[in-house]
Amino acid sequence: MMIYAILSVNKDSEKLNVLLGGIKGILGADLSVVNFDNVAVIGSETKRAELMADKSNAIEYAGVIESLAQHFTLLPMRYGSIMESTDAIIQMLGRNYSEIQQNLLKVENMWEFGLKVFCDPEKLKADLSRKSDIPPSCLAEPDPELQHSIYRDWVNKKLKEHRNEEMLLTYVNSVIAEITGYLTGLNAVNKFKKMANTSNIIDAVFLLDKDKKDALIHAVSDLQNQHGGLSFILTGPWPPYNFVDFTVK
Repeated sequence: MMIYAILSVNKDSEKLNVLLGGIKGILGADLSVVNFDNVAVIGSETKRAELMADKSNAIEYAGVIESLAQHFTLLPMRYGSIMESTDAIIQMLGRNYSEIQQNLLKVENMWEFGLKVFCDPEKLKADLSRKSDIPPSCLAEPDPELQHSIYRDWVNKKLKEHRNEEMLLTYVNSVIAEITGYLTGLNAVNKFKKMANTSNIIDAVFLLDKDKKDALIHAVSDLQNQHGGLSFILTGPWPPYNFVDFTVK
């Protein structure tokens, strides 16, 4: 069975059955439920050979999870998650029940959002260099013995590149601090990556209450207005893909 998500159902089993009646799994398969106490696994009968790297299947899979997330607290599973039988699923739920419950409580009534911050790296470095208030006399100079050597230009170039990279990293840290300041007011959980590549200087994901979506959008708009040289791209809401913290035993 192909597994899409683990849901918190409590007393909503009838609501779940009605919902599943209007949703199809990948390749048009019917969705089925495996119940265990207050949780349920949603899956469909799918042959492993049908799960070859196919973009359309992966998109359909994500669509099922998003439809379920509109109505239930859930833990999304990775595309290609397959268990051999209903009994195997029940045994897995029994072994992992405590961790599953803890994770469901953590993401209850929460959405995940993504934020990517892009820049023109050369333009940004040039702007930071112009705005730098470090006097030239305070900057490191190459060894006097190299001043008249054939390596002088190379050393000067490397020193300049190093200073520019340091200024860029300091600036990125300051922007992250600003973002974190907004998120603290929203009680959001966050994860940041810096310098994913030369143009994507910040790649972050947030987990916050569903009713704080508008406040997050407003915060990102404020940040965009304050940093005209950057491009802030907010995506979501998504199911909590990046905030499920357990390994299936």
